[in-house]
Amino acid sequence: MALDKEALKDAIEEKATKSPKPQLYIKDFYACDPDSKPRVIKNVANEMVREGRLAFWSSGSTTMYGIPSRIQDEEHSKED
Repeated sequence: MALDKEALKDAIEEKATKSPKPQLYIKDFYACDPDSKPRVIKNVANEMVREGRLAFWSSGSTTMYGIPSRIQDEEHSKED
């Protein structure tokens, strides 16, 4: 049975926070709820970006997701 939207948001946020990589592909979140369709997970992740819980990060060719503070920390460490 698929998670409800709030539970899915919490699972995505937990995965993004605990992941060793600060940026994740949308497919990395599919494991948060194997019963949800990929489109549902993408829509929830995009909603989380609008809420400020996640942020987009682009490598130039690929758009990834991450926790805003982790992405900023990663960018600052590259500048040093």
